[in-house]
Formats: sequence, structure tokens, C-alpha cells
Amino acid sequence: MRKTWLIFSQTVTVAVGVLFVVATFRPQWLSGWTSRQGLPVPTVLVAPSPAGSAASAERQAQTSFRDAARKAAPTVVSVSASNTAARQSRRSDPWFRYFFGDQESQPQSGVGSGVIVSPEGYVLTNNHVVDRMDDIQIMLSDGRKASAEVIGTDPDTDLAVLKVELDRLPAITFGSSETLQVGDAVLAIGNPFGVGQTVTSGIVSALGRNQLGINTFENFIQTDAAINPGNSGGALVDIDGNLVGINSAIYSRSGGSMGIGFAIPVSTARQVMESLIRDGQVTRGWIGVEPRDLTPEIAETFNLPLKEGVLITGVLHNGPAALGGVRPGDVVVEVASQKVANTAQLLNAVAALKPGEAAQLRLLRGGQSLTAMVTVAKRPKMALPAQAQQDDSEE
Repeated sequence: MRKTWLIFSQTVTVAVGVLFVVATFRPQWLSGWTSRQGLPVPTVLVAPSPAGSAASAERQAQTSFRDAARKAAPTVVSVSASNTAARQSRRSDPWFRYFFGDQESQPQSGVGSGVIVSPEGYVLTNNHVVDRMDDIQIMLSDGRKASAEVIGTDPDTDLAVLKVELDRLPAITFGSSETLQVGDAVLAIGNPFGVGQTVTSGIVSALGRNQLGINTFENFIQTDAAINPGNSGGALVDIDGNLVGINSAIYSRSGGSMGIGFAIPVSTARQVMESLIRDGQVTRGWIGVEPRDLTPEIAETFNLPLKEGVLITGVLHNGPAALGGVRPGDVVVEVASQKVANTAQLLNAVAALKPGEAAQLRLLRGGQSLTAMVTVAKRPKMALPAQAQQDDSEE
């Protein structure tokens, strides 16, 4: 009796095991048999095949940025730059040779990123990536390498345009930075730390960031997409893979990403790029004043009936503004019918004016509103300090 029971239990165990294996890997066999016997079909959870169902593919497409990355990534290049002239001048310095001997010195060098903006070979990058460099090389995502020529630079916005001679170049599609909203998803594409092309994702954290002391003209897109050293000059793209910004700077205490990165809007980048390609330089308006933001404390001190505007603390003698009747202590509220609420807006509004033309400024002097006609001059080139103070900018 005991032997019969042992055989029965083993048979049941083997049968249950076979049923489990069949139900897991070949449920259609069990389904066909149970349907013929009129039995209920057991429900088995089976992982989807690698191809996935249509619904699964649709859900994945909604949460994935692979299409945007596939579209934009080929247009982002790695930029390596070096200053061989610095090496030669150091080797020829007799004091250097006296103390250190005739040793080979490494040239100044840097690694950044760039974006191909036209099939003709124009590449947009940051000025600080190629500044004072005489040997610039770019590498495409397909492995091709080429030397690049600097077409023009604009230190005021930290932008530069390069030119390479290669065939079959992919070009990025320009998007619109004006339609961006806080919370929109974006991708940062570049070459961080020289490890190779990398794509990171995040959102638009803020818009119109200025007075950071990075550039003379600031209107940054802030994002939490990871941007690290080497990403400078790379692309910030929307979920359709269109260019909305040029990655430029980060806020960091460690040298790496802390979730606060800044990109130059594509509207600014495109305007500068077209000027550099057409003229080799960017021409901006200038009126010769020293501006300062109008704070509530200043407005109360001068008993001014407004909270927004730009206080003029200095006027260049015989400059355009002085000749137009602007005085220290005036508050500028409009430039060429465009309202200005702070120094950054005044800088941008004046820079957009065409040199040689007259522009109307609406001022508040004491409690009196008046207008001044100023003949705009060409903005002189100014050296931007390492830590520029926007309040000290002269316009």
C-alpha cells in the first residue's frame, strides 16, 4: 500500500510540473486541449516578445526620446582645440629655458562640442571653446574628422562660427525658443569630459535668466538636463529633435553637473550666426550710458512714481545719449517703443538698434515724462572680464 501511494504522489508531482512548463512556454497547446474538453482556460502572465505589441510600442514611444536623439545626434560634433603658438613662444623664452631646460611643453588645449547648422559645413559653438586657439579639429558621430576654420566670434554672447570642408554633412533643424515653456522636456547633446557623444534629458527649469556675470548679453534657458565640462557648444533640443539652445555654462561647486545648466536661446544664436557668416562680426547699437536696475529703494529715495525702469547713473561726455539730451538720474522706460524694465532689457533693446539711425527714448526725469532722440552709434569692442558684473556694463 505504501509503495502504491509513493508512486501516485510522484506521478502527480511530475504531471503538475509538466502542466506548469506547458502553460508557461506553450500556452496555446493547453488552450487548444482545454477548449476541446470544454474546460476553462487558465490565465497565464507571459512577458511580451522583444518586438512588443502595438499598445506597448505606443506607450514606449510616448515616454522615449529616441526619435529626437536619432534626429539631432548626428549633427552634434566634438570640438578639440589647441594653441600651438603658446607652446612655441614658451620654448623660445630664455627664462623658461633657463629654469626648466629644453623640454617639450604641451600646448594649451580644450575639448568642447558644436552643432552643424548647414550642409555647407558651418558649425555653431561657444566662443570660449575656440578662443585664442589656432588648431581646431572636429569629429562627427560617424567617426569622420576634419580641421575647422574660425569664421567669426562674438564674445558678448559667447558664440562662434566654424567652417569645415566635408561632404554629406547632416544639419540640425532650428526650433523656436520663444515657444518654450517652463516644464517642457529637452535633451542636451554633447561630449562631456571627452568621453564621447552623450545624450541627457531634463526639463526647462526657467527662462530669461540674466545678470549671472557670464556674458554681456544674457537671456539664458535654464535646464536640469545634465551639462558637464565638454558639453559647451553642444545642442539643447526639444522632443522633436529641433535646436532650441546652445549649451553654454553650468552652476557647479564640484566642477560637474548639479542640475543647473544654461543654454543660449536659438533665437539669439541664429541672429549672431547669420551676422558672423555674412559680415564676420556682429554689429550692435550703442548710446554711451551706464545703467542700473531701478530698485524699490531707489524709486522711494528719488520719489519716482514707477517700479520698473533703468536708472542712468552715468552718461559719456559727447556720446550719443549726451548729445540727445539724456542726463544722469534719468530713468529709461522705453527704447524705440519697446518697454525696458531692467538693465538686461535695455542692453538688448539698444544692441538691436541700427547704428547711424535715430531712436526715441522715453524718460522720466524727476516727476516729468519726456522723450529724447538719440542717434545710435556702433558698439565698441569691449574686453569681458572673467567675472563680469552686469550692473557695471556700459551701454
